[in-house]
Amino acid sequence: MAATGREFFTVKTVSEALNGFRPAHVTRLETVALDGAYGRVPAADLRAAEALPGFNRSSVDGYAVRAADTYGASDSIPAYLRVAGAVRMGVVASDEVGPGTAVAIPTGGMLPAGADAVVMIEHTAEATEDSIEVVRPVAPGENVVRFDEDVAAGGAIAPPGRSLRAQDVALLAAAGIVEVSVHARPRVAILATGDEVVPPDTPARSPGQVRDALSVSVGALVREAGGEPSPPLIVSDEERALREALTVAVGESDVVVICAGSSVGMRDQTAGAVAGLPHSETWCHGLAIKPGKPTLLAHSNGVPIIGLPGNPRSALVVFRLIGMPVVRRTGGWTAEPPVGAVRARLSRDLPSAAGRLDVVQVRLRDGGLAEPIFGSSALLSVLTGADGYVVVPEDANGLSAGEPVEVFPYG
Repeated sequence: MAATGREFFTVKTVSEALNGFRPAHVTRLETVALDGAYGRVPAADLRAAEALPGFNRSSVDGYAVRAADTYGASDSIPAYLRVAGAVRMGVVASDEVGPGTAVAIPTGGMLPAGADAVVMIEHTAEATEDSIEVVRPVAPGENVVRFDEDVAAGGAIAPPGRSLRAQDVALLAAAGIVEVSVHARPRVAILATGDEVVPPDTPARSPGQVRDALSVSVGALVREAGGEPSPPLIVSDEERALREALTVAVGESDVVVICAGSSVGMRDQTAGAVAGLPHSETWCHGLAIKPGKPTLLAHSNGVPIIGLPGNPRSALVVFRLIGMPVVRRTGGWTAEPPVGAVRARLSRDLPSAAGRLDVVQVRLRDGGLAEPIFGSSALLSVLTGADGYVVVPEDANGLSAGEPVEVFPYG
């Protein structure tokens, strides 16, 4: 049967795309200093050469004691201990704790020899000039951080496959690791197609022209995913020009994004241009999602190519759901970062079609309500007016007013 020019081929669900579209290309490795490691993705397990903190230390202000000397202590029958000295920060504890004695110790101080617990200062009182009352018993190890409790020698500090967080960097510094081998940030080429598209700085548009709003917004999401967007390039609505631009982009980039290059119809040149690239494979041309159905996923020599729909809202919804995970995986991620969600209740019924994942923009209202925002997928104001979005699962026939939902907020 002859093609009509308005058909999709190889349509996939969003779940299939997230799990199945896995081009082989991953960015090269590079070494960065510790102060530039935040947000970068390690290439291998980062391990401590020595145990941390490296010595037994107190987790509270109080007195280092032998736990057995405090057994049975109470407000009415305190245990009396002689104060044998005090621990100084940053030096080896010189005083020893013997039977019936205690040594004053600050938080983080090194536990002196003979002690196996620390009594909080709140649970003591001065009895004489050189003795204290203990009114609460402690167990062995109580209020003590063991020498290897933070991390054992050879223990993992941070795994590969996710970006380093502030707390990871802190532990690296504590372990004396000052350089880290990480994946390079993915270079993402962004191509805007269409004879009607002009740069954002165009002062006066001719009738029918539109300023390129997608490239800069997709670039912002690329940065959020840990990538480096290229300067936007506007390509004419002609297959040969697009293929030439794609050839250069695939050779110089880790991910290629084509904005407004995957509409349904005879003028869609994206599929043909991608098919003409060396060692290319089109994985799908159509996603079961609203908005965003006309999406193309392909690769050339393992470099992912994402063809986004022409409507800005559709394009940004798809890139957030599909494009950002692709950028992360290309940059060495092996697991998606957790996404915080806000619990809310729908303010009205939300219709949907079974077999299709729907992404609906919402405003958060007082009283824990999520108010759906409807409008053409060509309207960016629907996105800018939203606090986040709700996902209607593929197996649902819609959601009812008052139903609890998870709202995924925008940063």
